Amino acid sequence: MSAKQTIAVIGAAGNMGSSIARNLSKGNNRLLLFGNDKEKIATVLTDIRNSHASAEVEALECAADASWEADIIILAVPYQAEQEIAAKIKEVANQKIVISIANPLNDTYDGLVTAADTSAAEELQKLLPNSKVVKAFNTVFAADFVTPVIDGKQTDAFVAGDDAEAVNTVAGLVKTAGFNPIVAGDLKISRTLENMQLLLIQLTMKYNYNWLAGWKILHN
Repeated sequence: MSAKQTIAVIGAAGNMGSSIARNLSKGNNRLLLFGNDKEKIATVLTDIRNSHASAEVEALECAADASWEADIIILAVPYQAEQEIAAKIKEVANQKIVISIANPLNDTYDGLVTAADTSAAEELQKLLPNSKVVKAFNTVFAADFVTPVIDGKQTDAFVAGDDAEAVNTVAGLVKTAGFNPIVAGDLKISRTLENMQLLLIQLTMKYNYNWLAGWKILHN
């Protein structure tokens, strides 16, 4: 069994954050949950404890406190909120893995608000220069955490980052969460991954996939 890791989920009251927390509670992890909606956080705590009686999980009142205790910090917040959160956790996130799940979508879902030569993950790395930013969980929907096997195939989830050890650690979390992890490359690949999710959202809206859809690489 792998060593127990303490994971802070910032934004654990949201659809993605709560889904990530529920699925990671199945692994050998200690989870620290932070979110602005205390009632929703309480519901997530209850759900996890009812499903996994042995799970180590607790709610904290402050993003910085949760991050200070954590080995890994998952920012399950919209792109627009990352700058504010990064400022709060910068000092306590030194040399830690910080996972960016954000997709910098515009209001009409027909493009990204980031420039072509950057990504949400790269912008977060600039804000947290002493942290190991890894892109993960951005190419899946919240519903996929409940049903990671779609049409008989396990959904792929892509991981990108500049620190190989950090990327491998995050790939392990992706696997614990129920997905097939694919290491896509360095952090710059986040530009492609964020555009992939933009496309998946557009296709989901066009063809009514009911928000249960994902990517699968087919190969020999």
